Amino acid sequence: MKTINKVEIQGFLGQDAEEKTFESGRILINISIATSEGYKNSDGEWINTTTWHNVVYWKNKKDEDLSFLKKGELISIMGKLNTRKYTDKNGQDQYITEVVAYKVEQVSVLA
Repeated sequence: MKTINKVEIQGFLGQDAEEKTFESGRILINISIATSEGYKNSDGEWINTTTWHNVVYWKNKKDEDLSFLKKGELISIMGKLNTRKYTDKNGQDQYITEVVAYKVEQVSVLA
């Protein structure tokens, strides 16, 4: 049986991308993307909700231009969901679910 772990998100960056370079030379990009949805409640009022998505992206090439990853920019990502476990400073196990992106693109907005 085939299974699929695929995520596609288009939203706005909440802050500039954070870049971390490891001793191996690999570069990890951390970004936070906001998506919004609206619905009418029982009183007929529109309610808007925002969901924040934590995204990590391993930069593929040294010369890959990711300068567009700035706060407020509309971007599209494709990737997979991943949950990882870590131990916090109090010795408690914590879990974080994030999107591991394999494709990050700027979305052009036509005026």
